[in-house]
Amino acid sequence: MRVPLATYRLQLGRDLTFDDAAARLPYLERLGVSDCYTSPFFETSSTNSHGYDVSDHTRLREELGGEPAFDRFAEALRARGMGLLIDLVPNHMGIACNRNPRWSQMLEHGPAAPAAAYFDVDWAPVKHELAGKVLLPILGDQYGAVLDSGQLRLTLDATGLSVRYYDTIMPLAPRSWGRVLGHRLGELQARLPPDHPELAELKSLIAWLATVPAGAVAETETGRERLAALLGRAPAVRAFVEGNVRIFNGTSGDPHSFDLLDDLLGEQAYRVAYWRVAGEEINYRRFFDINELAAIRMEVPEVFEETHRLVFDLVGRGVVTGLRVDHPDGLYAPAEYLRRLQRGCARALGVADDTPFYVVAEKILAPGEHLPEGWATAGTTGYEFLNLVNGIFVDRAQARAVEQVYARTIEIRPPFADVVDECKRLIMETSMASEINMLGQRLDRISEKHRSSRDFTLGSLTTALREIIAAFPVYRTYVGESEAAPGEPTGRGPQADLTDRDREYIGRAVSRAKRRTPTMTELVYDWIHDVLTLRSPESASEADRQERLDFVRRFQQITGPVTAKGYEDTVLYRFNRLVSLNEVGSDPSRFGTSLAEFHAENLERRLRSPHALSATTTHDTKRGEDVRLRISVLSEIPAEWRARLSAWHRLNRKHHTMVDGAPVPGTNTEYLLYQTMVGAWPIDVTRLRAYMLKAVREAKVHTSWVNPNARYDDAITRFVEAILDPDRSAAFLEDLVVFQARVAHFGMLSSLGQTLIKLTAPGVPDFYQGSELWDLSLVDPDNRRPVDWGVRGRLLDEVLTTLTDGRDRMTLVHELVKGKADGRVKLFVIHAGLAFRRARRALFETGAYRPLDVRGAYAEHVCAFARVGGDGAVALTVLPRLLARRGVDAVPLGAEYWADTWVELPRELAGRYTNVLTLERVASAPAGDAAGLRLADVLASFPVALLDREVPA
Repeated sequence: MRVPLATYRLQLGRDLTFDDAAARLPYLERLGVSDCYTSPFFETSSTNSHGYDVSDHTRLREELGGEPAFDRFAEALRARGMGLLIDLVPNHMGIACNRNPRWSQMLEHGPAAPAAAYFDVDWAPVKHELAGKVLLPILGDQYGAVLDSGQLRLTLDATGLSVRYYDTIMPLAPRSWGRVLGHRLGELQARLPPDHPELAELKSLIAWLATVPAGAVAETETGRERLAALLGRAPAVRAFVEGNVRIFNGTSGDPHSFDLLDDLLGEQAYRVAYWRVAGEEINYRRFFDINELAAIRMEVPEVFEETHRLVFDLVGRGVVTGLRVDHPDGLYAPAEYLRRLQRGCARALGVADDTPFYVVAEKILAPGEHLPEGWATAGTTGYEFLNLVNGIFVDRAQARAVEQVYARTIEIRPPFADVVDECKRLIMETSMASEINMLGQRLDRISEKHRSSRDFTLGSLTTALREIIAAFPVYRTYVGESEAAPGEPTGRGPQADLTDRDREYIGRAVSRAKRRTPTMTELVYDWIHDVLTLRSPESASEADRQERLDFVRRFQQITGPVTAKGYEDTVLYRFNRLVSLNEVGSDPSRFGTSLAEFHAENLERRLRSPHALSATTTHDTKRGEDVRLRISVLSEIPAEWRARLSAWHRLNRKHHTMVDGAPVPGTNTEYLLYQTMVGAWPIDVTRLRAYMLKAVREAKVHTSWVNPNARYDDAITRFVEAILDPDRSAAFLEDLVVFQARVAHFGMLSSLGQTLIKLTAPGVPDFYQGSELWDLSLVDPDNRRPVDWGVRGRLLDEVLTTLTDGRDRMTLVHELVKGKADGRVKLFVIHAGLAFRRARRALFETGAYRPLDVRGAYAEHVCAFARVGGDGAVALTVLPRLLARRGVDAVPLGAEYWADTWVELPRELAGRYTNVLTLERVASAPAGDAAGLRLADVLASFPVALLDREVPA
């Protein structure tokens, strides 16, 4: 398996095409990156897209330059020996803007369409009006109002008849064309001779269309061609059909004139509806709650083969060297998908099926959770690593003090677990109610099949499901994963792959749900527990068991999206105690990470997934890596933080606006705002205003995306504009800048430490575009702004020139630290670290991880570990942490600062070392039964140290 040395993520789009990416490669090569890592680049359903709304997996995106530009990009990679890690989107497709041919085919032909196999649609929902139809929640108002206002229009063009709603075009089923073509046919017959050939062809076409079977795609194309040819050669027939189209489109002010179009729409395999009904009635599975992203059935072999044909071609050609799988938890059978992916790559390369290919999965792991055994991946994309590293820069000793600051500021704070439950329920009762209802209906059908469970009502089953999902401790379980996907032979019983892990998570969720609903009979929960753990009645048939397995897999597809929307996109904007802890895959109720836990997790990572990505910022993180670490500094100085909060609240009280009897922003929102400003400063009004509007809408307390509260939103906007106005808020801004500068200083030290850990801990270092300098971005779309590559290239060239022109290394590092504001010091650490990693590649890919103890007065302020190779190579990582608590601002920190503190080395690691960053040489000295390195020597000239052993003791 080809393992990247380091990856660099590029967000492709209108501002970064394939040719633009190729132009970035010389810079990435000089930086030390081995693999370019791109966002999805297959054809999308929208322009200027993020890439995740793929509409055609068989075509490279034209907006990026299409196949010619991609070939140039591939050649540029090949010329430099660089790899390409690409982002796959197997869970869903984009269906907006009429650019998804499969979706259009399904709308035209309904469940009989060949393309219907692609999409996860419930064609037999409880609401009988939707039987055989897919709900399209695209209208801006109630259907009747939209129809009567003439916004839905029947159109006739070269492709035939369709219905248009603004830019959305919906095809008509071919069998319903006759309703339009044959309307007023008697009038046309009266005007034309009985033997008129075009009249005869029109009547023949109408009769033929009535016989076209559902799903007959080829016959439909023939009908289109016949109609186009007829209209092209018969002006009288064209005028007649165009007149019918005008009649069907009705007359404004005459509601009955729209009856024809209403009846025509009623015949289609779709039902257009007001967008607000989606939450309760939509009957196709979506990506989370996004109507424009329809889930696809990747478990169907034909769907898998079609959507991966181009991927495997690129792998076989050697262009693509690694794959990143987006949102595997949304798949029906993730483990089976990953196995198929590996087999497909092996066959494309012409090697044995069991030859591994580099694949990482965007799997969000809860604290303490590990990837399911048997997943055919090198690991995850690194969110658990991100949270682990951030945690050691949070001062656990100050947890109670920070909690008191938060509680006193917002005056009332419910337990974190209650906030999580409330937010997950909110999602299930609103934007994802339809998914929960469909799941409840499936479960109700199962219960009706056995006398022991038939008395459970639909309402009680749905309520119990909602409670269990709210209580679920992880994103999802993987029950039944050894079962074959549809179309493949089975060979094991349903209980064969119920792991202890899954049994424990299901049991915990059911037990907690029982406790939270004491008025509901436990029998319902016990029965659902049996279903979720694949325990069936003895009388159950094989079909019954498969139905239960299908239900469990669908249940597992829902718990993840509910958690993502309820937790990531709601809880993390409501619980603001210390928002550096509010990240994807985090548990903000856990205040930081102990060094013992940090080392234990790295030891585990080295054993389980030594080649997983080590990310610190991604396109989906809630804030940039340096914003996060600046905010973490606040955990060290709670008393000072509280004083600043009080002063700022007092200074800015005059900018509050009363909305519905309450001041806006409220204390919790204002608390978030000040943390954001401390972390992201300097920040302009436009960026901060956009972020705060997104934050309050995601929180869904006073406003939301679905129901925006204009008065509240305007009040937030006015407050942000006021506090950033130097004339109206001079005192506040002066105080903020002084305080923030000190926080940023310590945040810089933490950032260099975090960067060094990423470079040397088990895993593949992953860099998000632009983050090689200080990354002060916020949540998307802020973190997807264009990157100033010119500045980065110039600063890197300055560093490289200085390194190669013979100047003294100590002069350089002192200059970098002194001028730390420009970010060159971080860029330098990355370049030097990657160069060393390349030189000692085996050490970092396969070497052991050894936690190192630190002794002395300030031991708790140091994190240190060793990477040890089988050939005697040793590299030591040493970095300071939690320095703000000590209040010393000077850098570097000399002998007086570290006193008698030293890193303890086992005897076998003793020896003479060279600091890769400064080229200083230090030697271990005896320290009792071990050896030691004095911190005063190791960190004498630079904030962090990467030590390479020259000679063993």
